[in-house]
Amino acid sequence: MALAVGDERMLAAELFNRVWELLERTDRTPADDDTMLHMAHASRHHWGQVGEPVNLVRGEWQCSRVYAVLGRAEPATYHAQRCLDLCVEHEIGDFDLAYAYEALARAAYVGGDPTAAALLEQAREAAATIAEADDRALVEADLQALTTKHPAPASD
Repeated sequence: MALAVGDERMLAAELFNRVWELLERTDRTPADDDTMLHMAHASRHHWGQVGEPVNLVRGEWQCSRVYAVLGRAEPATYHAQRCLDLCVEHEIGDFDLAYAYEALARAAYVGGDPTAAALLEQAREAAATIAEADDRALVEADLQALTTKHPAPASD
């Protein structure tokens, strides 16, 4: 039985928002982590049924973020790359493109990938081109937090 388009959109958005609630919690249990992961994928699935390309981009980004938060670099990288590929394929730039690079950098840091700093720089360059000041500030704050959590190695 297929869901009505409106119901599917509402479900996709509700799942997406519920994932955010769990991401922001500091007292998540292993069961909460599982729920968060499954809801991120479910949201992306439902957006795949009824969403626009930008919804797919954001769904892939959220899957990547969840995996990164859970310390799982390989799937975080996979979904970050899907996010970037969808941005390129559908010519989606601005905020979403900057977050695609942010996701790649975050996944690289989680996995100890030496390309993390270069990916972070690509994210900063993309963020600098965001038209809306509030959106630009949001991305820049996330990039700064990522830098704080994963500082560059000290040089001799």
